Amino acid sequence: VLQKGLKENFADAQVSVVDCPDLTQDPFNFPAKGICGKPRIADVGGVPYLIPLVQKEKVYDLNTVAKDIELPGAFILGAGAVSSKVLGINAELIPIVQTKSEKKPAVNGSYFAQINPADKGCLLEKYSSKYTDCEFGLLANLYASEGQPGKVIEVKANGRTGELNFVSCLRQTLEKHYGEKPVGMGGTFIIQKGKAKIHIMPPEFSACPLNTDEDVNNWLKFFEMKAPLICQPVIVSRDPGFDLRVEHTHCFSHHGEGGHYHQDTSPDSVQYLGYFQPAELLFRIDRPQETHLVGRD
Repeated sequence: VLQKGLKENFADAQVSVVDCPDLTQDPFNFPAKGICGKPRIADVGGVPYLIPLVQKEKVYDLNTVAKDIELPGAFILGAGAVSSKVLGINAELIPIVQTKSEKKPAVNGSYFAQINPADKGCLLEKYSSKYTDCEFGLLANLYASEGQPGKVIEVKANGRTGELNFVSCLRQTLEKHYGEKPVGMGGTFIIQKGKAKIHIMPPEFSACPLNTDEDVNNWLKFFEMKAPLICQPVIVSRDPGFDLRVEHTHCFSHHGEGGHYHQDTSPDSVQYLGYFQPAELLFRIDRPQETHLVGRD
């Protein structure tokens, strides 16, 4: 299913089932070896807690989320926002956490990307270099598993010929094939060659209400960042009525760039390599009572 859909949007695409590579090795350097074992997705909070106006009291903890999704000690990947209570500012969170279990403390391999106060560029830092908690704020889309080795879906796609970004292409392909049956996936992929359009939220929340997508895009800071970028996508083919964010991807690198992935900007030369696992369960945590569809891109 995925290979057929990708070939409509990329010059070359190959999808196969392989053994998950050891994710503790370069370029990932994750705190767990794989993305297998009781795979599940959690959609926590939501964009309505950020816009039109921020609700700063919305703070969560990944160790608590692991218990909420009935997988204490889970290895969690995904995309979210930092806790402004902890950092004192707003920033993009790239969660990569082996949550705490009865036997072991948490290992936080997360990154966070903020606007550099010095030059207004991207400042990407390892979370554990400054903080000891596993908190996040407002919203997160998370893929969780036991972090075990096992069989995964390997996706290779080179040379983008269509309009869709890599993640949207995967999601829309699943939606087209499976229709009303929601299919969720998570994992990691590398933009091996090329450049990508990435945003970072400003350090200050907007004092004026952000009521349209145009307002949001004017508030966000956009950058072109270079490969290799290591990305953490969470995808659900369609929302079965839980007010989900159906796709959300954050990325980091070892050259100081990272943030929220939108699209590659070098379609001819881009190369993607990803490892995905279909999720068995979906958890919706602290769903906003008042909602809207602004800023979901």
